[in-house]
Amino acid sequence: MRVAGIIFGIALAAVGGAVAYRAFFLEPSEAVVITDAGRVRELPDILRIVGGLALLLTGAAVAYVCARRRA
Repeated sequence: MRVAGIIFGIALAAVGGAVAYRAFFLEPSEAVVITDAGRVRELPDILRIVGGLALLLTGAAVAYVCARRRA
């Protein structure tokens, strides 16, 4: 059970990291903002980034809790 929890946590963290990385760096922008000065800003998909980071932190926490030694 402990080994399965560690593997599950690492896999969950890896998926979360990949989702966050793809949403922030690789995927097309969610919105484009054009200002009065003529500048163009591209905004990433914030919900996918936050969701990916949440999966990353949850997976890391699960792996850590399963991996530490108990008294």
